[in-house]
Amino acid sequence: NDTDDGSYVAPITQYEKVGGKWVLNSITQVDETSSKTMALTSLLDFGSFVINLNTDEQGSPTSFTIDGSAPALLPASGTWKLENPFVNSDGSSAKILLNDKIALTVTAVPGAQKVLEFKLTRKSGGKAYVSYIYNLIPVSE
Repeated sequence: NDTDDGSYVAPITQYEKVGGKWVLNSITQVDETSSKTMALTSLLDFGSFVINLNTDEQGSPTSFTIDGSAPALLPASGTWKLENPFVNSDGSSAKILLNDKIALTVTAVPGAQKVLEFKLTRKSGGKAYVSYIYNLIPVSE
């Protein structure tokens, strides 16, 4: 007996959810030493922040660009990828790597709600002192 298993389909990766053009919905600064938070969205022109996480025809990550006149907490352009293109089996958060150097911890993945949220954490001597939580929504074109 021959069994027809269908044709090969590439596995679904998180790039399908994370890739695209995202505009800032809100940004929050967190003092990691005291857990105090401060909304930065309406300050320093953060409302103009847009990040393009570009992918190729196969859905693989290629380059990113950041537009707008918000303070440069992240590099303006370069390459990006996920630390692991699939959901982490240990339940840990996904990480977006910008230029293979800067790790952004993904705290919300687009799904039923079209929201991408990631956290940039600044450290000194291995100890976190401040984080920036970016809440983004897709740009409807």
